[in-house]
Amino acid sequence: MKDKAVQTPSGQGERRNVQDLPSLRDMELFVIVVQAGSFSAAGRRVGLSPASVSRYINALEDRLGVRLLNRTSRKLSLSDMGAIFFQRAERILNDVRETQIEVTQEHVRPQGTLHVHSRMLVGLQYIAPALPAFLAQYPEITVDLTLSNDDVDIIEHNIDVDIRIGQLADSSLIARKLVDSERVLCATPDYLASRPPITEPRDLLEHNCLAYRINLGGVTWRFLAADGQLIEVPVTGSMRTNSGPALHIAMMEGLGISLMPDWAVARELAAGRLVRLLPQYRISFTSFENAVYAVYSPTRHLPVKARVFIDYLARHFQSVRV
Repeated sequence: MKDKAVQTPSGQGERRNVQDLPSLRDMELFVIVVQAGSFSAAGRRVGLSPASVSRYINALEDRLGVRLLNRTSRKLSLSDMGAIFFQRAERILNDVRETQIEVTQEHVRPQGTLHVHSRMLVGLQYIAPALPAFLAQYPEITVDLTLSNDDVDIIEHNIDVDIRIGQLADSSLIARKLVDSERVLCATPDYLASRPPITEPRDLLEHNCLAYRINLGGVTWRFLAADGQLIEVPVTGSMRTNSGPALHIAMMEGLGISLMPDWAVARELAAGRLVRLLPQYRISFTSFENAVYAVYSPTRHLPVKARVFIDYLARHFQSVRV
């Protein structure tokens, strides 16, 4: 039987036999070589001699018709085409592994200990309250929950799922957005009852503004009007803190006005325990500033217990809107 042939990406009529295309094994070995940095180190990982690994890579380059690795007596380095092939091969292998996991775990019962880390405010207001219903639905899962505002190395600390807030730095981690968010300005009705009215941002100069402290400098709140005008207000108040929960408590006790993520005050606003101020102004200028993400490592197979937990949180956050 004749070999099947496929159209090449060039679209110019050149045809290549399927048997000439790189296999998953070829891509996997190539990725291991790049990650290991040498044929000998890669060979130790897969149980092959350095010469055998070199022959496999040479054969792969011959099939592709391009040089993937630059070889010197001291080291290996990626060629320009090798860098492209490495990036796409790594992505393909990760997709294949994820697909295998989803298929094989489709009928696996979620069980075992799930290690979760979360930022304090979202952890206290949403993650911890969501756990009883989640654990009732998945009784064979045990959740080990750590709350802190520290950036943690999820691989080093054996974290399955990390709940983070705000724009993510460039990273190899995988992030799934649970909910978009914006900051809202609010205060209790009791606080507002005996204070000057607030109709525009500069009115805040006459109010006790409770601020989240990022550094020891002054605090400026920025408001974007509908016409594009940016208004900056240097606010002052009787309390600054680096703790979201502490800021929320002080505001709810009627101490003053604060900026909070909308998911952090959605219930209080809906119940009338808080009043939203200056809703005609945007205070977050990008939609991702306060978005909530579930983050996990791509180097680790996402276990079914983590997958059902992230899916559960995504549904849980659907109702979190102001």
